[in-house]
Amino acid sequence: MSTKTITPVLLCGGSGTRLWPLSRKSYPKQFVPLVGETTLFQSSAKRLSGGTDAISFEAPVVVTNSDFRFIVTEQLHAIGIDPGDILIEPEGRNTAPAVLAAALRIAATNPEGIMLVAPADHVVPDEAAFHRSVEAGLAAIEAGDLVTFGITPTRAETGYGYLELSEKPDATGAPIKLGRFIEKPDAARAEELVAAGTYLWNAGIFLFRVADIIEAFEAHAPTLIDPVRSSLDEARVDLGFLRLSPEAWQGAEDISIDYAVMERASNLSVVPFSSEWSDLGGWDAVWREAGPDADGVVTSGDATAIDCTNTLLRSESERLEVVGIGLDNIFAVAMNDAVLIANMDRAQDVKLAVNALKAKGADQATHFPKDHRPWGWFESLVVGGRFQVKRILVHPGASLSLQSHYHRSEHWIVVEGTAKVTVEDTVTLVTENESVYIPVGSKHRMENPGRVPMVLIEVQTGTYVGEDDIVRYEDIYARD
Repeated sequence: MSTKTITPVLLCGGSGTRLWPLSRKSYPKQFVPLVGETTLFQSSAKRLSGGTDAISFEAPVVVTNSDFRFIVTEQLHAIGIDPGDILIEPEGRNTAPAVLAAALRIAATNPEGIMLVAPADHVVPDEAAFHRSVEAGLAAIEAGDLVTFGITPTRAETGYGYLELSEKPDATGAPIKLGRFIEKPDAARAEELVAAGTYLWNAGIFLFRVADIIEAFEAHAPTLIDPVRSSLDEARVDLGFLRLSPEAWQGAEDISIDYAVMERASNLSVVPFSSEWSDLGGWDAVWREAGPDADGVVTSGDATAIDCTNTLLRSESERLEVVGIGLDNIFAVAMNDAVLIANMDRAQDVKLAVNALKAKGADQATHFPKDHRPWGWFESLVVGGRFQVKRILVHPGASLSLQSHYHRSEHWIVVEGTAKVTVEDTVTLVTENESVYIPVGSKHRMENPGRVPMVLIEVQTGTYVGEDDIVRYEDIYARD
């Protein structure tokens, strides 16, 4: 059998509500190392690279938004993967427009291409088993089917949708005709579905020829074609990213690919996948994937459990100890700016906490303590009435914009590495244990000329220390 070339499409959006406070809108769960050393996004990219004798993966197409574009490239670079295209959505429109945009992009250079669409936040430990399932799906797409992947249920889960099969799956993992999609059930209905043996969890992973999925959109969701195609035709290249046209994109309906196409099409097959899989859709899922000990306890970071059972304790803050005594069926997650404690049975209700914080205007609802930028990141350590103290990390070779501030001056103290500092017309190298003063209104820039990350402490003083007090004159990242 000849090797089939497949283009992976990684969908990389997310609202960051189900794993709050570690996952937030500004930094959702796919970018966080929740289980193991790599992030979910990195693990997904690695799983969809290389290949087998039967399949070979091309460089991935990543569909994401403007806020995540530099995080995507940074995390791919860290694992040695170069993306094919990074498509920037002007705003989230659910999965249907994203999949269609990727299909049209691939079809422009390879009309007979095969694409594998996957969310970027899944856990699939057995990579070889997943590749075998992709191989199994090739026969169905050769027959003109659109293929989705179903996960063999291990419990009566109410957090997933289900796929009804036309017959019970056997042990071969061969594709089976799809009967219908089932919405997320209540507990009693979930028990019935699992007991029947003809229902699988809907993983939201798809395999099809680009020509077939475009034809399916034309047949079942024709109103999406023109706005998405126009948005792609009018897209502009920005520092290697492809920004879809916002004007045309506004005309695309906000709809999932399941609703737009898959539930309306008749040429559907399901590949059963019986190996371990999780979308880490709640802290209970993280607890399961982390491997509880004999007492059902999982600890992470500076956390200690005393006489606890079926409990997850996680500290994500330096110098912050989380201690649980006599807890059962509890998860507790602590960060610098927020602590969540809940019953494990309420894992799907974490979004209620996010909604409550949004209603009271708390930044913790959506903003991550570390603010990731294309050059590195910063975090606020202390904020007062007329001052703020930050820790800033700048990647090797990276540079902040040439900028000035109306209302604040800044003191920079280098604690690791070397900084190249521009203040008006003066350029100096500032090394560890040295500092520099930036007067209010002065044009200035910070760069890392070295080969290791540079870390400094910034002390801001003035009448206003908000992030919007900035005037940019030059910026290699083309930000406003």
